[in-house]
Amino acid sequence: MGETYEGGAALAEVVRSGFVEGVHRGSVVVLDAGGAVVAAAGDVTSPVFPRSANKPMQTVGMIGAGLPLTEPADLALVSASHAGEEFHLARVAGLLATAGLDEDALHCPPELPVGEQAREAALRAGGGPTRLQMNCSGKHAGMLLTCRAAGWPVDGYWRPEHPLQQRLRDAVEELTGTRAVAVGVDGCGAPVLSTSLTGLAGAYLRLVTAEEGTAVRAVADAMRGHPEIVGGTEADDTRLMRGVPGLLAKVGAEGVIATALPGIGAVALKIDDGAGRPRMPVLVSALRRLGVDAPVLAEFAEVPLFGGGLPVGAVRPLW
Repeated sequence: MGETYEGGAALAEVVRSGFVEGVHRGSVVVLDAGGAVVAAAGDVTSPVFPRSANKPMQTVGMIGAGLPLTEPADLALVSASHAGEEFHLARVAGLLATAGLDEDALHCPPELPVGEQAREAALRAGGGPTRLQMNCSGKHAGMLLTCRAAGWPVDGYWRPEHPLQQRLRDAVEELTGTRAVAVGVDGCGAPVLSTSLTGLAGAYLRLVTAEEGTAVRAVADAMRGHPEIVGGTEADDTRLMRGVPGLLAKVGAEGVIATALPGIGAVALKIDDGAGRPRMPVLVSALRRLGVDAPVLAEFAEVPLFGGGLPVGAVRPLW
């Protein structure tokens, strides 16, 4: 694995009124059911930050460190980038309460919900940013519960040197099969660990093919069983998991998404400029290379562009 990400290939074009006004570059890797690379574009071997696409692996690490949760919906929430809908917030608050904590214990910053409907509802109600609404609050709640169960201090639980974060690093490195050569601070304040896109896709394949009864499989099953908790009612990864039976999917900031389907394969991609709009068209193109076909994919195959309120073009895949 190289030490520096070299940038990607042209993966999607922005076509308005028949004119190509822009191109999104990035990298994408497609693995078959056995984990072999069957298609790729760009740099898929150098380290990138998968951002929230690392969350399922972090949840596996929490379980290994003693996270006292067995309810699948709770494990899905710990792995989530939730939209801040009422059912998300109530469940996070409930998890904290089991440890005698409230949202003040969360290190993630106060924010409005990332989901458009939830954000508008919060503003209409006169609300403002809160730590509970931050999309990573479920992960942070899981980290706090793990510290309590393991007897570790909750103070500084987000610091890379904390024993919790060391255990989570071990889990991410084991599942990806790569060494985290870079450690950054994610948007929520917790560490984000680097891996290659090939390592990320391989980790997702391991999540869905692990033996039943293992922590790895429990996390994958929880997310697939409760897709609305992982994202939100209208979230891309939620809609994918609802529409493709057996698919595990998780988005990450800066144009990242990873998916896997047992017996079929896995995909991981990153859009270089961090844009979200080309992510799904490129993913659909990659999944179709694996023979995956479902009506929901047609909904994501192109992103429409509008002019004067009318459709005048689209963001569509080049790869």
